Parts: sequence; structure tokens; C-alpha cells
Amino acid sequence: MFAAQNYQEAFSIYEDLLINDEIFSPAMLLKMAFVAEGTGDYSKASFYLAKYYDQNPNPRVITKIKALTEQSNLIGYELDDSDRFLKFLTDLQEELTSIFSILLILSLILLVAYRKRVDQPKYYFPTIFFLILTFISNNFLFQATTGIVTGSPTLVMEKPTAGGKLLSVVDPGHRVVIKSSKDIWYEVNWGGKKVFIKKENITKL
Repeated sequence: MFAAQNYQEAFSIYEDLLINDEIFSPAMLLKMAFVAEGTGDYSKASFYLAKYYDQNPNPRVITKIKALTEQSNLIGYELDDSDRFLKFLTDLQEELTSIFSILLILSLILLVAYRKRVDQPKYYFPTIFFLILTFISNNFLFQATTGIVTGSPTLVMEKPTAGGKLLSVVDPGHRVVIKSSKDIWYEVNWGGKKVFIKKENITKL
């Protein structure tokens, strides 16, 4: 349908897959952003591009979001080498956990097979090492929950209360890492600081 330029029909199918089945591909997100931009829904277009950015960090995506939101200083799209390395590990979480689990099982088998010879603590180090790696990869390698600011205007607060200190008033397009949820507020990372934004103003990616 998209190739035949039946964009609205294709968009409806894409949207159903994304919302109801939680299935998407990077190419699908780009097509959805294209259709949303064509209909003038720049907020949705920015959301799909930000979701694409979560999967494929690319400076050109940031440039496009800036153009759609008419903002030159968007927060939350900066990625350093540690962020890229963590994403690489999280993308391979299942594979790494499987490898460490297999090595752990092999080390246990060797310990049982040669239990009469392994009478020193040093022989247990590989088993303990692979046990720790398996535990870490299975429980701590996960992508942070991210969201995009969609409310206009959005208040950035120092505390999760309307009576707290107002830190900033921002427009849509900013990307945030969601740390926790407190009543009607999200605790998010904003330029390296802990701040609070109302849930109604953030759409999870």
C-alpha cells in the first residue's frame, strides 16, 4: 500500500501493529513519520523519529526532529561512547546470556568430572566468574525506558508537586530517560539532573 502511495491505508495498518501488537521495524517507523509529516502532524512525526532514534542513533534523525519541532537545542539526544557500548550489549543480551550460561554449565561439568583433582579454590574461579556474568547479563542488561516530550508547553519541575520549583518551560521534541513513576509524575533525567514532568506531557518510546 505504501509503495502504491496509499499512505493513509498503510499508516492505519502500521499504527495497529505498533499500538496493539507492539511490533515495528525501523523502516516502518520512518514511513509512519513520513505520512505524519505529510498530514501536518509534526508531533507524531517527531515521536516516530525519536522511537527510530532509540533503535538506530543517527545524527540526521536529530536534525529532522529539530526541523519538525522548530527547535535548535533539543535535550536528550546526546550519546557518548558508553551509551553506544551499553546499547550494543543490550542488543545482544539474549546471545550473551546464552553464551555465559553454556560456559557456566561446562565449567560445572568439569568440576564434577574432575572433583577429585580440584581441591584448591582457584579451580572454582571460572565457575564463579561465569555465574556472575550470567546473572548480570540476565538481570541488568536492559535498555532504559525513554520518552519524548509531547505536551506544549511542558513544565519541568524540581519536585513532583505543583508547588515545587519551576525549572523550565519547554516545547515538544525533547527526549528523556524515565527513571521512575510517582503518581501523575515521571522522574526523568534532564541534562544530567533529576527532574519531574507530568505523565500527560510525555509519550513513552
